[in-house]
Amino acid sequence: MNKKLAVALSSAAVLVLTLSGCSDDGDKVNDWAKTVCDQAKPQIQKRADAQQLIISTAADGKPADIQAADSKAFQDIADADRALAKAIEGAGAPPVDNGEKLQQDAVKELNATAVAYEGLKKQVDALDPSNQQKFADGLQDVADGLKRIEKMDQDALAKLQSGELGTAMAKQPGCQKATPSPAATSPQPGSTPSEKASAKPSGSASKSSE
Repeated sequence: MNKKLAVALSSAAVLVLTLSGCSDDGDKVNDWAKTVCDQAKPQIQKRADAQQLIISTAADGKPADIQAADSKAFQDIADADRALAKAIEGAGAPPVDNGEKLQQDAVKELNATAVAYEGLKKQVDALDPSNQQKFADGLQDVADGLKRIEKMDQDALAKLQSGELGTAMAKQPGCQKATPSPAATSPQPGSTPSEKASAKPSGSASKSSE
């Protein structure tokens, strides 16, 4: 039931993680990249954990567990995107051609993507896990919405990831792919599901915060 979400997230949640390449860049460009990537590292980790949370709940999760896991994952990704936007904004315009526009576009798109993920969270929270068929149908709608957001997510940093700026970011450890933490792959007793679960106070059913 959750597998389509897992598949959709498999690329969407990777965002800044696909940077590659190396060359000699100016010190100012490298300094800018380091400033952003140092702050991006925990957000990239949060996104990787959120993705793993959905995947690890997909195989045999009960509807209430899937609802709680997906809700948490979408909120975590939204929070990570906002933090990434803040890091890019705080670093100032990158010292490259059209740097100010690149910065402004990335910040705007990341914030818009965060809002979109919160919209998915609300959709998940509104599902009724006590009705399996309706829940499955609703989850399909969520997966369809995720595919649309996926493109926004990829576009948000695409321009920063190109040219000499992308090369400079690729060399920073903070912008490298993160491995999901053990907490993202095993149930976390005591995690509380999102406060917005409208279909049920389910939320308080213990959530696998994996």
